[in-house]
Amino acid sequence: MELATRRNATQVILSEHRHLKSIVSGMLRVIDGMASGSGLRNAMLMRAMLYYISEFPEQVHHPKEEQYLFARLQERTDEFDAAIGELARQHEEGKLRIHALERALTRYELAGADLLPALRDGVYGYADFYASHRHLEESVILPGAQRYLTPSDWMEIDEAFGANRDPFESLESEDNLNDLYSLIVQTMPEAQG
Repeated sequence: MELATRRNATQVILSEHRHLKSIVSGMLRVIDGMASGSGLRNAMLMRAMLYYISEFPEQVHHPKEEQYLFARLQERTDEFDAAIGELARQHEEGKLRIHALERALTRYELAGADLLPALRDGVYGYADFYASHRHLEESVILPGAQRYLTPSDWMEIDEAFGANRDPFESLESEDNLNDLYSLIVQTMPEAQG
């Protein structure tokens, strides 16, 4: 891999976390907008956000964390086994939560406003869940990895994460995720003051 195209895995992970955090923040604004009567347009936007999460973080980001970062850290020390176990469990739970949100959104689209409170609770629950998950990775795992992993470990991890096609920065991204993000950003309600 050429040095010029190589990206530091920690920077990629943090960048991807920030991007997902912005999508989750947008989901909160969208669900609140749905309560004020802009349901159909916002339901489509919510569906796009859920699709993005299921396709990029769930299919690319999390598996690479487990296969490369977590595995190498466990090879070097058992100090983080409990945290890594919890994060792996949360990765599975995250998939289930996204699937549950997709079902709740479909029920809302089919049955109407009476089902909005359940969808709203699910979105707010996911936002809290994701914030806690991100905090554990950033405050425990990444500092531990910086302390214990070898330069050889980092070369492999950097190569794996450097190959990620970040849909926020790349012109060519798998499954048109860049276009999806542009759609999301262009149609997302503005944050309130």
